[in-house]
Amino acid sequence: MRGRRPRATGTVGQGRPPGIHSLVRVAFLAVASLLTGCAGEDLPQDTLAPAGPVAQAQDELWNIVFWVALAVFVIVETLLIAVLVRFRARPGDDSIPKQTHGNTRLEVIWTIIPALILAVIAVPTVQLIFELSQPPEDALEVRVIGKQYWWEFEYLGDEGKGVITANELVVPVGRPVRLTLESTGQATSDPLGVIHSFWVPKLAGKQDVVPGHQRHLSFTAEEEGTTYSGQCAEFCGLSHANMRLAVLAVSEADFEEYLDSHSTASEPPSSGDEARGAQLFEERQCVGCHAVSGFEGAEARIGPNLTFFAEREKFAGYMLDNDINDSADNVRAWLKNPPQVKPGSQMPNLGLSDQDINDLIIYLRTLQ
Repeated sequence: MRGRRPRATGTVGQGRPPGIHSLVRVAFLAVASLLTGCAGEDLPQDTLAPAGPVAQAQDELWNIVFWVALAVFVIVETLLIAVLVRFRARPGDDSIPKQTHGNTRLEVIWTIIPALILAVIAVPTVQLIFELSQPPEDALEVRVIGKQYWWEFEYLGDEGKGVITANELVVPVGRPVRLTLESTGQATSDPLGVIHSFWVPKLAGKQDVVPGHQRHLSFTAEEEGTTYSGQCAEFCGLSHANMRLAVLAVSEADFEEYLDSHSTASEPPSSGDEARGAQLFEERQCVGCHAVSGFEGAEARIGPNLTFFAEREKFAGYMLDNDINDSADNVRAWLKNPPQVKPGSQMPNLGLSDQDINDLIIYLRTLQ
C-alpha cells in the first residue's frame, strides 16, 4: 500500500548502547589527538611556543580563532546530540514523524549568525595580514633561495658584504630580518622549478616559495644564543623531510664579526696534504657546483657555498652533524655516496677512492 514504510528488521533503531570496543576506540582517538600537541626539547619546531613578535601576533590571532571555533563546535554538537537523543527511534515505534520543509526564521538565523562570526574573525585576520606585509624599518635584508634539498642565504646590500651561506642563517638578536624568498627555476613548469615552503615555527608562519615569483617574510629573534629550527613545509621531492634549516640569533657585535670574517676570501693552500685536496677539488669538478671564496674558478651556485664549511654545525640540508674537525665519519659517508645518505640528492656518486676522500676532508678542514 502506497505511503507505508517497510518494517525494520535486525537491531537498527533498537537503541542498543555502544559496546566496550567502540568506547575504547573513541578514547584512543581522543588521547592520540591530544598527544599531537605535545613537544619536548627534542621536538623544537613548536608552533605554540612563539619566540618573536611576528610569531606572537600570529599566535594571538590563532587563539582568537580557536576559542571562537571551539564555542561553535560545543554549541552545534550539543544541539545535535540533544536532537539525536530526543527524537531517536524507540523500540516498537514504526510511525513516521511529521514531515516539515524549511523554516524561514531559522534559516535566516543560522545564516546571519555564521556570517557575523566570520566577520569577527576576518577583521583581526585582515588587519594582521596588512600589518605583517609592511617592510619593517632598519631590517636586515636576506635573499633566500630554495633548492633541492637545501636553502641558500645571501646577505644583501653593503651591510651584507656579499656573504653567501647555506642552511644556517645567522641574525642579530632584537633586529627585524626581512627575507626575499625565491625558488630555483623560472616557473613551476620548469624542470628545475619546485615549490618549497619556508617555515621556522617559533619565529613566523609558513611562506610558500614559488618558482618565478618573489615572496617576503619578516621576523625578529629575541633570544640571544638560541638556535631556531625550521624546514621546508611543502613536499618537494624524495628528501623533502631532509630539507631543514636553522636560524642562529647572536648579539649585534657577534653578528658584525661574523659578516667581517665571512666576507674575507682566503687563498687555497699551495703545499702539503691540503694542497692535494684543493687540487682534487678542482680536478673532480667540485668547482662546477660549489663556490669557495678566494678559490679561482669556484664560483658556481648549483650546490651549497662551501666557504667556511668547517665552521658549520650541520650540512647536507642541515641533516647531518658536521664532524669535519673530529672523526669526519658523516662527511666521509657523504663523499662516498651522497644519494645513499640523502635520497634524491643532486650531488652524484663521484666514485671517489678512500684516498681521494681523505684528501678532500683535509682540504675542507681549512675552510674556516
